[in-house]
Amino acid sequence: MDIKQFAVTQTSRLHLRDAADELMYADGDQAKPIAVNLYGPGSKQFARAQAAQQNRMVDKLKRRGKAEQTAEQIASEKAEFLADCTAGFENMEYDVLTGADLARAVYADTSIGFIADQAAKHIGDWGNFSKASATS
Repeated sequence: MDIKQFAVTQTSRLHLRDAADELMYADGDQAKPIAVNLYGPGSKQFARAQAAQQNRMVDKLKRRGKAEQTAEQIASEKAEFLADCTAGFENMEYDVLTGADLARAVYADTSIGFIADQAAKHIGDWGNFSKASATS
């Protein structure tokens, strides 16, 4: 049996929920879901994001000799990692930002922190990237 038949997809689509756990839409007709497409743990993008995250930590240790971080630094690291794992957003605007700048701003904004939490939880589950679960 070819074990590659169990390989996961590179990305997965996550339909975002608001703070009240309701699915979010960009319109009143619920025809435009607000979603994020994320690179999963089986992708090269995810591996690069993890490596970059670890390299940032090593650099901090070299500079300061300690691993302690402030809450702001932790939030910034999380936002950077998630931005590196984001293929793109659907039906979402944040100021006039696009691409990685949009992702960093969304994930760093604590007033909508539930989005970063959802994205982190989603990419932490290999099952969300199985071929049977290509969308969420």
